[in-house]
Amino acid sequence: MNGRKLGKLAPRHDARTFMAARGLSSVLPVIPPSKNWMAGAEWPMWENDHYGCCTQVSVASAIRTWTGAAQGSQILLSNEQVLENYTAVTSPPFDPAQPMTDRGAVELDVLNRWCREGLVMPGQPGRSYLTGFGAIRLGDFQSVQRAIAFLGGVYIGLSLPQWAVMEGCGDWGDPPSSASLSIAGGHAVWIHGYDADWLYLNTWGERKRMSWKFFLRHCDEIWALVSRQHWTGVSGLSPEGEALEHLVSEMQASVR
Repeated sequence: MNGRKLGKLAPRHDARTFMAARGLSSVLPVIPPSKNWMAGAEWPMWENDHYGCCTQVSVASAIRTWTGAAQGSQILLSNEQVLENYTAVTSPPFDPAQPMTDRGAVELDVLNRWCREGLVMPGQPGRSYLTGFGAIRLGDFQSVQRAIAFLGGVYIGLSLPQWAVMEGCGDWGDPPSSASLSIAGGHAVWIHGYDADWLYLNTWGERKRMSWKFFLRHCDEIWALVSRQHWTGVSGLSPEGEALEHLVSEMQASVR
């Protein structure tokens, strides 16, 4: 796994978490056949070759996707900001000078912190806040597609097999015939596109495609995220002109 660090800890569930499927189906009943908010984009590594900060690389990817699509000017977090956000969600706090503190993070902890205290980002006001989030059931392909098309993407966790972590492995589809199928560990990614055959993402500084079959086999958590700050702004409308207020109200009424 040279140059590719993992860092998503096992999923943590909370019975109070909003379930996103019903709200998504009410606001976007017709699913587009395909959507890709970041087609052709080049991506930074964001130190994920040195540290297990993938849960925060995915946050940085979401912010870049949202602001590029909705505001026309991408907000790109620095390596230092990604690591500062990683420190904020780890216990004991991550310290690059102390390798033993690089233990990864739980996606639910990241999302709660992002909502309640915010995370650092460039510019003014210098903090990013998530409006709300909801879980999507594993295998619910339609809700995943709706969340990508309507909310700009999904924040997911994967239990990656050894072959999918190796440099030069290519797209995540069927494993090579000689590949090791043992699980290497947990990894967080931001999905910014889909079509009938593939989901589109970035990881370890690369563009990558993931087949729906691979997604079904290896995904262990899926989160739909809502950001007024980065996605809808004061208008309350997505880049496609869709209103999120009903979904936001549902999410905020769910006590976490």
